[in-house]
Amino acid sequence: MKTFCGRANPTTGAMEWVEEDENYDYHQEIARSRYADMLHDKDRNTKYYQGIRAAVNRVRERGEKAIVLDIGTGTGLLSMMAAAAGADFCYAIEVFKPMANAAVKIVEKNGFRDKIKVINKHSTEVTVGPDGDMQCRANILVTELFDTELIGEGALPTYEHAHKYLVQEGCEAVPHRATVYVQLVESKRMWSWNKLFPVRVEAEDGEKIIVSPSEMEKCPGVPSVCDIQLNQMPSSDFTILSDVVTMFSVDFSKPVRSAPTCYRVQLEPVKSGKAQIILSWWDIDMDPSGTINCTMAPYWVKSTSAFQWRDHWMQCVYFLPNEEPVLQGEQLYLTACRDEYSVWYKLQKAREEDNKADVRVESPVCRCQAHLLWNRPRFGQLNDQNRTCQYVKSLMKVLKAGSVCLCVSDGSLLPVLAHHLGAKQVPYSFHFSDLCFFKANHLEDKIKIIEARPELLTSSHLEDKKISVLVGEPFFTTSLLPWHNLYFWYARTAVTRHLTSNVTVLPQSASLHMMIVEFQDLWRIRSPCGTCEGFDVRTMDDMIQNSLNFRESKEAEPHPLWEYPCKSLSDPQELLTFDFRETVPPHGLSTEGSVNLLRKGKSHGAVLWMEYHLAADISVSTGLTQISNEKGNCEWNPHCKQAVYFFSSAIESQTLSEFPTAVKYAINFDTKTGEIAMDFKL
Repeated sequence: MKTFCGRANPTTGAMEWVEEDENYDYHQEIARSRYADMLHDKDRNTKYYQGIRAAVNRVRERGEKAIVLDIGTGTGLLSMMAAAAGADFCYAIEVFKPMANAAVKIVEKNGFRDKIKVINKHSTEVTVGPDGDMQCRANILVTELFDTELIGEGALPTYEHAHKYLVQEGCEAVPHRATVYVQLVESKRMWSWNKLFPVRVEAEDGEKIIVSPSEMEKCPGVPSVCDIQLNQMPSSDFTILSDVVTMFSVDFSKPVRSAPTCYRVQLEPVKSGKAQIILSWWDIDMDPSGTINCTMAPYWVKSTSAFQWRDHWMQCVYFLPNEEPVLQGEQLYLTACRDEYSVWYKLQKAREEDNKADVRVESPVCRCQAHLLWNRPRFGQLNDQNRTCQYVKSLMKVLKAGSVCLCVSDGSLLPVLAHHLGAKQVPYSFHFSDLCFFKANHLEDKIKIIEARPELLTSSHLEDKKISVLVGEPFFTTSLLPWHNLYFWYARTAVTRHLTSNVTVLPQSASLHMMIVEFQDLWRIRSPCGTCEGFDVRTMDDMIQNSLNFRESKEAEPHPLWEYPCKSLSDPQELLTFDFRETVPPHGLSTEGSVNLLRKGKSHGAVLWMEYHLAADISVSTGLTQISNEKGNCEWNPHCKQAVYFFSSAIESQTLSEFPTAVKYAINFDTKTGEIAMDFKL
């Protein structure tokens, strides 16, 4: 059997269905999973173990048998904790078949075959009774069904069903409760991920201001949470406007309702400012008294000594529907609404006639399309005035009064910039979604949108004109890895016959760069665990490694490295160049060599990124912005994901006199597929 998977094709800029081996999907699921990250989360695992021991003891002290239901068992870790703590029997439910098979092996390997039954079903399909999956209802409910938003993985309907059909009334639950906290802040940086700011351009005939369409200004956005490593956000990038407030709690030991509901709390700003952002996180109490607590609170709320890095649970950024000026000390109401899977917020001024009755706030619906087309980093990128300045300077160098300009990029400001900077011969744009921009800036009759793919471009589309300036950022919404934006090169090749003989292409070229790094924490997501809380989970390590080896060559994966500190162990190295002034060659591009390690440390992997050379001496980087100190700490472009190639085992170099002193690489760009294959060796 074969399976079809959706994948971006860098040569066409489109999503395509690709035929893969029937096992491809599940290998990807395992290889890119966060299982290793969870097993490395010492704080989580210790707290769960303490909570499970306490719950088993409470049940045994009542003279009852301890029967445990573990929903979403994964490796079987929590069930093994329960069995080791003295539970009489555990039912471990896991819907993902490869994972359930691994759990069976891990349970057997650790000697709990007679105490734990792994059930490969969704919990809502589990039956109870003499002939059922479970002999009787459980009196201890253990789960780990949470994501960064707490409820995004369907925890509420799962708990609701379990209480109705699978556990006894008054059961023990680990965790016992979860509490969601919120804090109101002002942050130009985070707000720039949600709204488009006016862009100021100095043209020959004075300053021009590019504004966003009114429907975008008023748009409430989408209800999807923006989850980030808030601990990497410097305090200088936001202003706290309120104290931390408890928004709502869920008691998992009692019946849970998943039906949509609202919660409302009173807020009193501690500072005047613009209310833009709700920051949110949660904690879980593993026991009824709350003495065993696991918290996601960011650095300014809890002491750094208690800090535990984790990538499977982070913190939430919610954008209020509109920016709201607030005054210190005034009375506000913050309403949180949720459905089964998501949460959204609304801030209101308190009035005397207000009462405490629930106020239903409808789920936000994007009306401007931009929040559906662009991700958060793209908003940030378009709002980056320094980046825009580089394009403005480059366009000023290449545009002439008679320039005929074609722009190839998704949702770009370049056509508007080109018009303001002197391309009076109507810039052409390929993207229909840009129309609202042109209308908002009264340019709908100045810029022509071509609703055709580059390879289908005809002379009539261009009114029999030849293109003298071809521009692109380049940015395409289907791109996942840095080099996928090389689709610009393929588009440039496709429109060759419509270009003048002396056409100017901006950017004129691109280059692929690489650096060897040591990660502070990100290495954990790919690192074998071995044993976890005394239990042997090497079967899981082997399973992940097998899935990573499923493809002949391992693949790089995208990560926003501003959230994941690392230090450079080598200098950045240019690997390949791509000349956009020429067409894509029929043969591949390849390079091999070695990069010297300059600092001691563990070589966890290589980071790769693109740099675009817009014009003479003007470049923009999608990766490294600077190495900030002698220790090699790196700063990264915050609006782009960089490509990370994890080495199969960390190469440790404690002193420079020790081997290894260099890492060998081989890089191959396949011009037929637009993909890059890479290999690294000592």
